[in-house]
Amino acid sequence: MKPVSRNAALTVTVAATEAGRRIDNYLASRLKDVPRSRIYRMLRSGEVRINGRRASPDQRVEESDRVRIPPLFSGGTGDAAVVPAETRRALAQAILYEDQKLLILNKPSGLAVHSGSGLPWGIIDVMRSLRPECPALQLVHRLDRDTSGCLMFAKDLRTLRDLHEQLRDRAIRKIYLALVCGEWPRQVRQIEQPLAKVRNQESEAFVAAMEEGKEAVTKVLAVERLDGFSLVRFELDTGRTHQIRVHAAGIGCPIAGDRKYGDAAANQMLRKAGCERMLLHAESLEFEHPPRLRGHTLTAPYEEIMSRTIDRIRSHAL
Repeated sequence: MKPVSRNAALTVTVAATEAGRRIDNYLASRLKDVPRSRIYRMLRSGEVRINGRRASPDQRVEESDRVRIPPLFSGGTGDAAVVPAETRRALAQAILYEDQKLLILNKPSGLAVHSGSGLPWGIIDVMRSLRPECPALQLVHRLDRDTSGCLMFAKDLRTLRDLHEQLRDRAIRKIYLALVCGEWPRQVRQIEQPLAKVRNQESEAFVAAMEEGKEAVTKVLAVERLDGFSLVRFELDTGRTHQIRVHAAGIGCPIAGDRKYGDAAANQMLRKAGCERMLLHAESLEFEHPPRLRGHTLTAPYEEIMSRTIDRIRSHAL
């Protein structure tokens, strides 16, 4: 079996003995040291192709199919060369913590972590270009495009595996700050609603609370009631896609500025006041990273537009 390059794309031909396997399992068998999360990201972003066509995670390979396997650590389809210089400078200045194995960024709102879906580059591409001496740089987890705050990158596979294990064991404490619409119910201190990825009639992907979904638990740590809004701190016990956004919307208090699950009238009011972003911020992380960070809490300050909007609501100026 031909080895897979970490820095260049490779096209392989499916053998008769491998025919009938799902593409995700086929890739996992060839990329034994690559996390499943990375494989699924490659599939979702369209980096994996079968006979020149974009592969879906449940597609099965056939004998003689030609499978394009993208470079694992070179940024995939992203091209950091097209990134505006001011964005590169902003991301370089947004680094909260860095050592030989780990980098933590205060991610700005509005930037996607991956390329794809019409985006020529993602934050991962920019960070790799800023750290060319770290070709194995990988995202430890994701944040939505419109969410700001703590975003972790591992510089080697051992660190990536260690942090993924902490995530699976729920040993990483993740705190989010959000401005939500309406008055948060006093009795709601924990939300336990299974979540599932679905598509509507227009084939738009979204997440919904469904009994047959995956376990999702969100804790409510603190609430400040404001004029027509509430400022809420959430702790993620699980880390499902759009978890806080869907759980908050299910309570009747969607995240302010959330165009997918939010309140259109409240969002329009915020836009008129100059706030175009979703007001959800990954505020802090507590995790183990010996010897330097052991049980350490790292906090990311939130953006000026979020601070200004909250201050205006507190002063009844919105």
